[in-house]
Amino acid sequence: MKRPYIICHMLSSIDGKVTGDFLMTEECEKATDIYYEINRSIKSDGFICGRTTMEESFTNGYYPDLNEYLAVGDREDYIPEEIGSFFAVAFDTNGKLGFKQAYINDDDPGYDKARIIEVLSEEVDDRFLGYLKAKEIPYIFAGKDRIDVNTALDKLKSLLNINTLLLEGGSKINGSFQKCDAIDELSIVLAPVVASSGNKSLFSCSDISGYELMKTQVEDSVVTLQYKRKANR
Repeated sequence: MKRPYIICHMLSSIDGKVTGDFLMTEECEKATDIYYEINRSIKSDGFICGRTTMEESFTNGYYPDLNEYLAVGDREDYIPEEIGSFFAVAFDTNGKLGFKQAYINDDDPGYDKARIIEVLSEEVDDRFLGYLKAKEIPYIFAGKDRIDVNTALDKLKSLLNINTLLLEGGSKINGSFQKCDAIDELSIVLAPVVASSGNKSLFSCSDISGYELMKTQVEDSVVTLQYKRKANR
């Protein structure tokens, strides 16, 4: 395979929502525990999230004063010599994430010390590239004004030798991967709760794609489902 193997691992409501207030309900407590247990158990080279998820989980809205950094005018990928082997891949089209360091600092072993990789479009501010270089945060370009999923995955494989990644983003990035036929497995933790109508679904947009059910498990009314993409896809 010329790209990493992608496992979309998500916590979902009964009606297929993945973001919203339902995540804070009592019914989601056990499901959340199981979600993170599975995250830790899957052997991967890291995880992928979109800008919104990364901001909510790791940067908390911080953004640097770009005037403090030297502008980088070229659009060449930046990969430092010391790169590590466990990665937090951020799809950050226009360069809006303010990571304060080159690694995720998190108590959970499924995320802690993951080396941040920024995936960008060429429309990013030159000063933001200077900021990333100053923090020694690697970045790759994967499109002119938007991120092309296939280009990004090809580079993650060829430049960084990444073989397996967990896709744990929101409905928008999940949908972009699904439409590119780039999701090899679905790992769904189904909480025993129905979400509000305004909450976002697993995929914001999608195409018809067949999967085979490989494994199910039930614990305290929480259902875990593992699907694999059909071989003829």
